[in-house]
Amino acid sequence: MKIIVGFKYKLEVNGVKNIPSSGGVLLLGNHISWIDWAIVLMATPREVKFVMDKEIYNKWFLNWLLKIFKCIPISAGSSKSTIKTVAKELDEGNMVVLFPEGAISRNGHLGEFKRGFEKVLELTTTDVKVITFYTRGLWESMFSRASSKFKKTNKTNSVTITFSRVMRKEKANTISVKQELIKLSTISWQEHIENLKPLNETIFNRLKEVSSDLIFADSTGVELSGNKFLTASILFKSLLKKEVKGQNIGLLLPSTAVGAFINYTVLLMGKTIVNLNYTSEIAALKSAINTAEIKTIIASRRFIERLENKGINIKEILELVEVIYLEDVKEKISKTKGLLTFLSVKFLPSFILKTIHLTKTLKNDTVLILFSSGSEGSPKGVELSGDNILGNCQQIANIINVDDEDIIVGSLPLFHAFGIVVTTFLPLIEGIKCVAHPDPTDGLGLGKLVARYKATIMAGTSTFFRLYTKNSRVHPLMFQSLRLVVAGAEKLRVDVRYDFKKKFGKDILEGYGTSETSPVASCNLPDMLAPDFTVQVGNKIGTVGMAIPGTKIKIVDPQTFEELPISEEGMILISGIQVMKGYLKNEEKTKEVLKNINGKTYYVTGDKGKLDKDGFLTIVDRYSRFAKLGGEMISLGSIEEKISKILDLAEDSLVDFIVTSIEDEKKGEKIILLISNVNQENVAELQEKINSLDKNRYHQLFFDYSLSQNWLSKPFLILMKFNIPFSLNN
Repeated sequence: MKIIVGFKYKLEVNGVKNIPSSGGVLLLGNHISWIDWAIVLMATPREVKFVMDKEIYNKWFLNWLLKIFKCIPISAGSSKSTIKTVAKELDEGNMVVLFPEGAISRNGHLGEFKRGFEKVLELTTTDVKVITFYTRGLWESMFSRASSKFKKTNKTNSVTITFSRVMRKEKANTISVKQELIKLSTISWQEHIENLKPLNETIFNRLKEVSSDLIFADSTGVELSGNKFLTASILFKSLLKKEVKGQNIGLLLPSTAVGAFINYTVLLMGKTIVNLNYTSEIAALKSAINTAEIKTIIASRRFIERLENKGINIKEILELVEVIYLEDVKEKISKTKGLLTFLSVKFLPSFILKTIHLTKTLKNDTVLILFSSGSEGSPKGVELSGDNILGNCQQIANIINVDDEDIIVGSLPLFHAFGIVVTTFLPLIEGIKCVAHPDPTDGLGLGKLVARYKATIMAGTSTFFRLYTKNSRVHPLMFQSLRLVVAGAEKLRVDVRYDFKKKFGKDILEGYGTSETSPVASCNLPDMLAPDFTVQVGNKIGTVGMAIPGTKIKIVDPQTFEELPISEEGMILISGIQVMKGYLKNEEKTKEVLKNINGKTYYVTGDKGKLDKDGFLTIVDRYSRFAKLGGEMISLGSIEEKISKILDLAEDSLVDFIVTSIEDEKKGEKIILLISNVNQENVAELQEKINSLDKNRYHQLFFDYSLSQNWLSKPFLILMKFNIPFSLNN
């Protein structure tokens, strides 16, 4: 079997020394493919007995083989006798394998763990050892339930299986075993990434593989195949490398095909990308440029003009550095040179092209710097390595399970972690088509793009999805082709989820991450129905999903960093291949947020949350988004949830709101509610709703508003001062 499987896969085994040489051992692992049993057999030094479904065991073409491997057939209708049989095997000193999920994964992720193994251990009379194992790499194989396109892409030829240390049988339950498996997944994924090529080379190989097929398009009408994308990147690289100065290159470009290939052009040169946040204050932009020592900014003159038309004037920062406008560079590219480059890309082998055009980099080199807006002080520069980005993209690809028809929508700005990593680099790494639109607030333009290309995967924020539901010009048929709609970056409001489902018939799946985690850490997935009508639960409303494969999420006490029990609220920590290298030139801040716990690096998010028994994460709020009233900590996010129910406005209302806090002499702080886009009609509606509130429940609620001179045409603020003895559960 090793010889046969060895033709296709290289098997990497970790922790095999943890398996005792004698005595009863129960192995518990994830069930990702039809050949998990074969991998376990090859990886373990002892004879192994597998527990399997009796119907499959009795099939004539498998029975002879399964008898050789001494499999233990079980019947769903005789669970008591089965449990006794397995317990007896363990007490006799045998090693038995059970898959707690009870079925092969249908989404590439861990399913619900059944309690059967707990009952088996309860019946054992000897000191049985429990060891968990995690298998990575078979979801991409022909033996899994992944989509055909995902299996066709050349990921890697390695399969990793990692065994844990021995767990006492008294401590082995569905929660502890699942947590141990998640921990093992981070080790397996770390090993996997170490075997891959650097990011710029990985993308180069994928573009060559995509060849004449479409890889990137946008709403301006540009359509690029893999060959054309690579040609454009090489052409601009040959001209820009003579003009750019320094290692870190600033970019001011929209989310378009041009923005995508220029970002890759910078990678081709072996330089570091810094997409500047043009929505930040000028002082924050200057700070970012100085911190990153940016000497050159690559920009589009047309894009700068559009920003100015929107009231975003950034000319002041352009005077600080040398600016290269793409319109000027394009004029230097002759048709002859363009044609010759295209033909070389099309017909020359990859190794020759890479020798000529690709600047070699180390896998852990910083390839991307993301700056915060500076709203909480000086902007912090998040340093992401090629492995951070490559790892996170492959983690995401494992769970979105793309097929040949899938097309990703890229609308988030390139200075946003999700916009540059997930909707720009992920399509290039995985060979998935992407259609881009430079303005996520333009619901109509986005709707037209989705309808034109039949896009299937769209990500955005709660605010953007709300705009689409309120825009009467965005027809439900425009979003008909979407199969996955994912929200992140901010809490998904209940009313937005409901309105989007009502208008477009699509569920919004909520995910979670930060720039410091490249960015995705967890995500809900669609529920999957099996032929026997059992459901693999992938989505729990109100949560942000399970940690994606290769990621460990831990809830700890924010003071002591001691891990808290399941369902208890505390600080969210994240560990995995996607955790950043650190903050640029800020060791003090880096030490504050990157903690080494038991040999693993965890990112301290600053968010408060809890995990349930199945590993689904619920975000309570940011620790910084709590107000302290009379010594009691009040979550501003929880108040916003209550307000969204109170302000049950008309469907076409554009009223929006946010809660914040200010100082108060009596209570320390007071909470205020800011509401925008209020007009004459809904002022009365708001007053009526607020006046009808139960004053015993909401105590003293003062309503005060002031109008500008031309208040009918301009948005204004309504301040609502809260003095509430809070019991939000009421």
